[in-house]
Amino acid sequence: MTAWARDLWITFRQFLETFGALQLFFLRLLAYSPKTLVRFRLVSQQIYNTGALSLVIIMSCGLFTGMVLGLLGYDSLSRYGSEEFVGTFAALALTKELGPVLTALLFAGRAGTTLSTEIGLMRATDQLSGMEMMAVDPIKRVVVPRFLGGVLSMPLLAAVFSSMGIFGAYLVGVGLMGVDEGAFWSQMQSNIEWADIREGIIKSVIFGVAASLLAVFEGYNAFPTAEGVGRSTTRTVVITAIVVLVLDFMVTAAML
Repeated sequence: MTAWARDLWITFRQFLETFGALQLFFLRLLAYSPKTLVRFRLVSQQIYNTGALSLVIIMSCGLFTGMVLGLLGYDSLSRYGSEEFVGTFAALALTKELGPVLTALLFAGRAGTTLSTEIGLMRATDQLSGMEMMAVDPIKRVVVPRFLGGVLSMPLLAAVFSSMGIFGAYLVGVGLMGVDEGAFWSQMQSNIEWADIREGIIKSVIFGVAASLLAVFEGYNAFPTAEGVGRSTTRTVVITAIVVLVLDFMVTAAML
């Protein structure tokens, strides 16, 4: 066996081992989640840390994304005399696609890195080992509340992102380009269906599970050094971005 084939086999085997460990880790989180939800104070604190503290970046990016969609939509639709469909164009793009996807990417960059770093530092400073010595399961006490906080925050953040995006499209379309306000809202209400909103909700939940799972998994399995924690944080952002885009394609194809 040549050197490159051997390296390829080793890389593939490591991928399978990591993927299997991730699945077992996910099953443990699911098993502990019902009891953790009863102690909602821990979860609510993590919802604040991952969700409320991310509102500024989510709202800002959502607003300007909607404004860009308003400009692009007006430029494209005005060629066919359909400027009143700017709101419909922006709302469909945000609720079905851009809202969940961009929220997940922003979540990974802000909240995901926080989760991974917090747990990784606990690993590096032997806090997790200390919990185990005191007969406290660190997954129940530390990991599961953070996982649930991220999962519950993601759909709410995606809704805020989409709402701000629609508002941004309204500012540009109606305020800047002169689209009739009544036509802007009436066309949006007539053409946006519950199935479109449901698709965005499903995507945001799936992305929330994936992003939160990868963040806590990388943090929990970080090598207990400063360099190891840094690498786990970097892997959290990179892998989450790839996984979110792959899942987005798979979910979109399934729903079509």
